[in-house]
Amino acid sequence: MTGPISLPRARGCLFDPPDAYHALTESAALHPLRFPLADDGWIVTQHAAAKVVLGDSRFSHRNELIASPLPPPFPLPPGTPISPPPAEPGAFNKMDPPEHTRYRRLVGGWFSARAAERLIPAIEDTARELLAAMVEHGAPADLVRLYARPLPARVIFDFLEVPEDIREPLHNSLDVLMRLRMSLEELIEAVTVATELLDELARGKMTEHGGGMLGELAQRGLDVLEVRNVAWALLGGGTDTTANMIGLGVISLLEHPDQLESLRNKPELLDNAIEELLRYLTISQFGASRTATEDLEVFGHPVRAGQTVVVALPAVNRDPRVFPEPDRLDLARSTRGHLAFGYGVHKCIGQYLARATLRVAYPALFERFPELRLAVPLHQLAMRDDMDHYGVHEIPVRW
Repeated sequence: MTGPISLPRARGCLFDPPDAYHALTESAALHPLRFPLADDGWIVTQHAAAKVVLGDSRFSHRNELIASPLPPPFPLPPGTPISPPPAEPGAFNKMDPPEHTRYRRLVGGWFSARAAERLIPAIEDTARELLAAMVEHGAPADLVRLYARPLPARVIFDFLEVPEDIREPLHNSLDVLMRLRMSLEELIEAVTVATELLDELARGKMTEHGGGMLGELAQRGLDVLEVRNVAWALLGGGTDTTANMIGLGVISLLEHPDQLESLRNKPELLDNAIEELLRYLTISQFGASRTATEDLEVFGHPVRAGQTVVVALPAVNRDPRVFPEPDRLDLARSTRGHLAFGYGVHKCIGQYLARATLRVAYPALFERFPELRLAVPLHQLAMRDDMDHYGVHEIPVRW
């Protein structure tokens, strides 16, 4: 076995995972991984091993146990130890059962497949409004700013009944927190603004009768801190992940005109096409991390208690053992088993809402602009490899 590697980052193709993952996936299920501010751990690049790690309760998702495979967002003196704080009440996405289970059950019904289906008419109305604004703006237009970013944001803001006056500053602060590089001052300001706005939101829900999901949580006994952190967990993912899937998915379809034409001719392919785009693009570029709570073995590799294991979701979703010709976009392929939303008890709670938004976003855009095309060469696009979720910063388009 070779020595620890650093987290792969370099991409040869903007649609593909980092190039180094190909050899890693072929050679072994786990590889030793170097962590900038912690002891060495492991990286998982094969599908079967990923399901083991994500599905085994001996691997913890508790915030204070997880080491980051990335350097800190701003320079620190060499050797500076950094330990993330324990999750605050309500931040269920950073907890293990039974605490995680309790919060997730409180909100789970609001994020069911049936609940997401009921939101589709409202999502369609929002999409039409944004596309009409694009027409008024005229070409060239930035697809990210005018459509991909605001559509899922408005969906989740409406869903959580967030007041209009705090939406944009809250969204901007959450965007800053997705950066991999920032100053300490930028971090403090973004956290402060987001905390104050979400506290304001939570306090408002404590005094309302009803008030949607957050109001119901208040009525069921959650305090301001808990309601704020539940909202933060939901907004932190809901405003960013789907936005990047819309933008990057559109580019993928434009660059694969045969696949786009197939989707246009066979609208019944839509649901499967979305699953294939989720697999093919896997915007959670740094995967999912878990920490072993005891000594154990995964596919013949000894993992010590306290070691963090990074499940490289982009590599896992290109594992040829599960997805033949994995680097080929095929909207008609079987995508059963992809892990774009994770696996196990921490599988993304917003998966059905994300799917519903994508089911509206792609057809609405291509129906409104059948001649949509990039306004700049593909290689000139600024990719979001400097952010927590992969995507594109700006997409100039014409029609």
